[in-house]
Amino acid sequence: MILKATAAIPTTNKHLIRWVEKMAELCEPSHILWLDGSDAEDARLKQQLVDAGTFIKLDEKLWPGCYYARSSPNDVARVEDRTFICSLSKDNAGPTNNWEDPFVMRKKLKKLFKGSMRGRTMYVMPFSMGPIGSPMSQIGVQLTDSAYAVVNMRIMARIGTPVYTEIDKGEKRVVPCLHSVGCPLRPREKDVPWPQNDTKYIVHFPETREIWSYGSGYGGNALLGKKCFALRIASNIARDEGWMAEHMLIVGIESPPHEAGKTEKTYVAAAFPSACGKTNFAMLIPPAGFEGWKVWTVGDDIAWIKPDSTGRLRAINPESGFFGVAPGTSEKTNPNAMATLRANTIFTNVALITKGGVPTGDIWWEGMTETPPAEALDWRGNKWTPASPTPAAHPNGRFTAPATQCPSIDPAWEDPNGVLISAILFGGRRPTTMPLVYQAFNWSSGVYTGATMGSETTAAAGGAVGKVRRDPIAMLPFCGYHMGDYFRHWLRMQRSLSSTPRIFHVNWFRKGEDGGYLWPGYSENMRILKWIVDRTRGRVQGKETPIGWIPEYHDIQWRGLDFSDERFQQLQAVDREAWKREVIGHEELFLLLHDHLPPEMIYERELLICRL
Repeated sequence: MILKATAAIPTTNKHLIRWVEKMAELCEPSHILWLDGSDAEDARLKQQLVDAGTFIKLDEKLWPGCYYARSSPNDVARVEDRTFICSLSKDNAGPTNNWEDPFVMRKKLKKLFKGSMRGRTMYVMPFSMGPIGSPMSQIGVQLTDSAYAVVNMRIMARIGTPVYTEIDKGEKRVVPCLHSVGCPLRPREKDVPWPQNDTKYIVHFPETREIWSYGSGYGGNALLGKKCFALRIASNIARDEGWMAEHMLIVGIESPPHEAGKTEKTYVAAAFPSACGKTNFAMLIPPAGFEGWKVWTVGDDIAWIKPDSTGRLRAINPESGFFGVAPGTSEKTNPNAMATLRANTIFTNVALITKGGVPTGDIWWEGMTETPPAEALDWRGNKWTPASPTPAAHPNGRFTAPATQCPSIDPAWEDPNGVLISAILFGGRRPTTMPLVYQAFNWSSGVYTGATMGSETTAAAGGAVGKVRRDPIAMLPFCGYHMGDYFRHWLRMQRSLSSTPRIFHVNWFRKGEDGGYLWPGYSENMRILKWIVDRTRGRVQGKETPIGWIPEYHDIQWRGLDFSDERFQQLQAVDREAWKREVIGHEELFLLLHDHLPPEMIYERELLICRL
């Protein structure tokens, strides 16, 4: 039996229509709704979520157009151990990914998805990653039984009628994405506010460009355009087509007007692992002493980077919203983010402020204000006060906010041809060894720098404190194929380029002997950005060290900050003994990838050892 859609089918693409019919036969939904992406549809779905108890409408004066959601306690983050790359060959997935035979996995998934949408609506959601019609964009269609996923995806990607038009042109391959919370309803059974299943699978089939996600309604597990498509599947497409899908923010640095009244704008892409301040850096506000300078936001999480017709790299942000971590975000740490999420935002797993036990329609999270509220309901819905032993918001509590609301959004952020990338930054959380900033000698040594980057573990992360956890180019959980082949792809990219962006490594987290941070960070990072821009434009010298070029004290613009030369030398010190230990640490990653490791990585390591 073919189940009829609740409205006219808005596409003529027979392959898409047949696929939807086949998946409906498998999942057995009560209704099929082909989404048009309109405001009226969005309002209807949000009201539906309010009626179901999934959403709470926040106070319209405090948080206009905003909603609050609380997930199930066992559905709060990406599930890396349940994430699979099911390539035809295990070797193609590599040792850093979970792999299972695609035929075995399909059999398993079909059993799980059989009848998984009973009693629910299957939403057909066409979406474009990147501006609709851009030569740099890609198209997907997500089938989901989660209205929560739909209203969040509407913020994070371009969805609806214009995307059907693109699909009907038949020019771009469509990535099919199937998602179910895995919680079918029996006739007259009452639904729960957060449907999910304890069994979870997030599965990618690289050769057929498919994504199947089961059991989770949260974040990157359910918003399949995000990490699943924009990184894991897109990294495979990028390797095959000669471009790069990267876990990177993109910012534009604009100088004050020169004598002729013109400003100069330089775009930089940066890859930092989690908890290293990506969103703060992407929305940086220049400090005192940088009057007239502007930092523009193109993206805070993902960059698709392609060579243009002249052989230079250009980048787009494939997303249309910010899916940011709320705890720690404040007027002090990131005023642009706070301004962005003030309206039309969905908050998940933060705290709901109460007065006399009654919700006030206001929200809070750790770090949002110096003084916490007197009482609240925490992210689990339990009563909370500042004396409570547990946090009010989940550490991974999120906001989903439209990028257009960001005060620093770049005028060219939706340029279909992307923005020209002049520099690439790598960086991690390193209390020792790594200087504040250095520039790699060339593209190959820059790739080595990115391939060996990492962050030191802290007490909060569990395990041995001070151990460096490698996260190559911040892509360890997101690369959809063998990491050794990924390094080779980076090296090969240089062959198709007329000029390469300069590559730098930054570290805002170096500590002194007293255990305190040596660098103030946040807006003061602008001082290092300016040196990076000056280096890419050939305006400033660099001092050569065994690891790369570093700035002299007088090369940094210090106006507005009292920072001594002695402290700067501490920050920039290259300890040869510490670096020898660092290079030994690189070997652990290389041994893991040995059978696919490009020889250039070995040469770069040998050169570094010789210089040390």
